[in-house]
Amino acid sequence: MVFLSLPTILVVKLNRLNINIVLLGIVSFLTDVSSEMMMPILPMFIVALGGTAFVVGLIGGLGDSVSSILQVFSGYWSDKHGKRKPFVFLGYLTSAISKLFLPLSVVWQHVLILRPLERVGKGLRTAPRDALIADSAEAKIRGLAFGIHRAMDSGGAVLGSILALILFLFLGLDFRIILLVSAIIAFFALPIILPVKDLVKEPNKKLVLQISLKALPKKLRLLILIMTVFALGNFTYMFFVLRAYEFFSELYVGAMVFAIPILLYVFFNLAYTFFSIPCGILSDKLGRKKVLLTGYLLFCLVCLGFTLASSTPMFILLFLLYGLTYALVDGTQRAFISDLAPQELKGTALGTFHTAIGLATLPSGLIAGILWQYIGFNATFFYGFTLSLIAFILLKTLV
Repeated sequence: MVFLSLPTILVVKLNRLNINIVLLGIVSFLTDVSSEMMMPILPMFIVALGGTAFVVGLIGGLGDSVSSILQVFSGYWSDKHGKRKPFVFLGYLTSAISKLFLPLSVVWQHVLILRPLERVGKGLRTAPRDALIADSAEAKIRGLAFGIHRAMDSGGAVLGSILALILFLFLGLDFRIILLVSAIIAFFALPIILPVKDLVKEPNKKLVLQISLKALPKKLRLLILIMTVFALGNFTYMFFVLRAYEFFSELYVGAMVFAIPILLYVFFNLAYTFFSIPCGILSDKLGRKKVLLTGYLLFCLVCLGFTLASSTPMFILLFLLYGLTYALVDGTQRAFISDLAPQELKGTALGTFHTAIGLATLPSGLIAGILWQYIGFNATFFYGFTLSLIAFILLKTLV
């Protein structure tokens, strides 16, 4: 009787959440299997091609910046035309095609071009997809909806990073072959988008593109500014992987030098996946602000910890806490924006948020890379500590 009731309970929950959330979660799962096979090896691949810490920051910052800035346009277009799905599909298709060229890189300048091109697809899909998730969920379970989506997304990330570890350490495949396999997997997500249904019925032909914050409510504008401050200190994940790579390069030789940072990245994704849904539920029950404050403060501690890390157990703990930080911040920020945005401007609000983050991401990566290259890794992580602490204080006192 118990076993018969479990599927029924699951169906009821899925129906309440709307099937769009489930389908988009599966798409993100498969896409992240693809992307996260690439992510843990990318900073080491860049270094192998002759890139420095500054180059790592440049590529990481530029890729995320291009993606985020493009999202305001895709969010606006989806609001104006009353459709989200075409932009979602085109975005996933663009990323899948772009990934095919990355294994052909022979110098870091190739990655500098190809990585932002791959992120264009993310920029096309993210704001319309997030708006579609928000449209598909009742306000009281919106945090849960985003948490479920992020959990499925990061579940794919866990599998992808584990596959990267297996292919590299146990099957002996080099970085280029792993990148090629990841590109092929990206195409399997595309057919699952087809059953997704748009929920926006009427196009808003009179809507004018608002790149500034003026069209949004005052409280929402202030919140986006605070999140941008945090983004300035929340530099690319590549520096966390790079720090692990440099540390273990002094302890090991051969494949283990590369395998351990990949394994640590798996721990990061495991923590992110495990805590995504609980953090979404907490944000629904306790409020977005309290959960977001916790995430900002925890990132402060993680950055401080990376300046002191000197053992394998400490690196494991820090990567787990780094994953928890993402679980607390990522979905909660999007749900917070959705809560405060007017219905007719939801896509534009999310797009403006992502663009503001994108404008901060490039200087964040550049500053982190310059500090690392000319002062040392401690300066980079202290920079992250300082900016996230400022964001914490601003959020606590002003919102």
